Amino acid sequence: MANHGVYAFERATSISTPVVAATGIPFVVGVAPIQAAENPAAVGVPVLCTSWNEFVEKLGYSEDWDNYSLAEFGYSQFVLFNMQPCIFLNLFDPTTMKAAKTAADYTVSNHKVSLGSKAINDSGLVVKKNNAAITKGTDYDVYFSDGDMIVELLSTGSAYDATTLNIAYNEAAFTSITAAAVATAMDKVELCMSVLGVIPDMICAPGWSDKSAVAAVMASKAGAINGLFRAKALIDVPCDSGGAVEYSTVGAKKNQLSMTDPNEIVCWPMIGLGGKKYHFSTQLAGLMASVDTENRAPYCSPSNHGIKADSLVLADGTEVLLTKAQADVLNNAGIVTGLNFMGGFVCWGNYTACYPTNTDVKDYYIPISRMFDWVANTLIKTFWGQLDKPMTRRLIDTILDSSNIWLNGLVGSGYLLGARVEMLESENSLTNLMAGIINLHVYLTPPSPAQEIDFTLEYDASYVQAALQA
Repeated sequence: MANHGVYAFERATSISTPVVAATGIPFVVGVAPIQAAENPAAVGVPVLCTSWNEFVEKLGYSEDWDNYSLAEFGYSQFVLFNMQPCIFLNLFDPTTMKAAKTAADYTVSNHKVSLGSKAINDSGLVVKKNNAAITKGTDYDVYFSDGDMIVELLSTGSAYDATTLNIAYNEAAFTSITAAAVATAMDKVELCMSVLGVIPDMICAPGWSDKSAVAAVMASKAGAINGLFRAKALIDVPCDSGGAVEYSTVGAKKNQLSMTDPNEIVCWPMIGLGGKKYHFSTQLAGLMASVDTENRAPYCSPSNHGIKADSLVLADGTEVLLTKAQADVLNNAGIVTGLNFMGGFVCWGNYTACYPTNTDVKDYYIPISRMFDWVANTLIKTFWGQLDKPMTRRLIDTILDSSNIWLNGLVGSGYLLGARVEMLESENSLTNLMAGIINLHVYLTPPSPAQEIDFTLEYDASYVQAALQA
């Protein structure tokens, strides 16, 4: 029976809105002072933090960066660069990774005793005055300040006037956190999408990435997170006595450690600021996130952008003084470094670790390689929902049209010099089409960094004639 009237109907839009991949998000593996956290995150599981307060609440904080590498990274990312979000994977479990500290006498100062950054507040804590145990919550309380565990005598307790306390406690033991353990933990990057709904595009492990076994796994994971998504591994060449302490030996050390993958960005030395030492990869992650945020895409190199530094240093704190020529030697070996040349310290270097062996521009230039990663990640996220739908011409046209519209927008914004997606007959055999396999060819050209600008000066005698002769 026909309906009498005027009706309106809707049809699904034939163009898909792109699900643009996030950029500037680090995945960081290391050790956190989680015993000092107010609401500790699960050990060995990726945790997303979007602020400094959230980081401290979930992972704790300590000034002891030699033992707690995630404290260094969190401070740099949230305090120095004010960048978020960031994904952390803590390997330290204070419930199992601990050792008993023999009871000893401690001097009380201002009714407090500091037990340091490795102390753990658990049942192993025994506090005595004059060989008699005193009671937690009645005679004393425990809290953490900048990661140090503090025993504070309560004014209402029996030991408030004590000048010496005998204390036994458990302290952190890191012997099981080895380079092999860190390398194995890199597998947990696969959980980021399923647990957090976020795919990182940087993989970091300050204090560990300078080990070749860790760096190799970081590069492998960066090439195919979940077998699909791409990232960059930010890696440090060791700058201690067993590493490279002179700029002239860094390239050889980099090659010795096989840090030559196009998915790696290799850094040297460390960065000094206000008496603190930062692994260069730590600050590079914050800088890259900052530059990406400013430009809304990773098409701009971090090179010649300011780092947070008052010096470059080796692992022992020795200052490294680099001339521009020396910094260029490092760059030409595929190493990112720092330079204080024109009004402050900047990141210096446009090349990934594969340079100079690999001369494919899409591999060796940091911003071009990252743009390829970003475009690939976006296309995967955008069209994942089209998987397993009937393979019709309309489906193919929807993917082609949606992709080309998005890429044209990137060209219009200056992020790409040109781009297009085509379905080439030569890449789509009949047997592949019958098997449900579509191959779409993406052409894209991100802009190269303006690495060299030359001015040619010439004396023009004609100006003399024009100025002085009538």
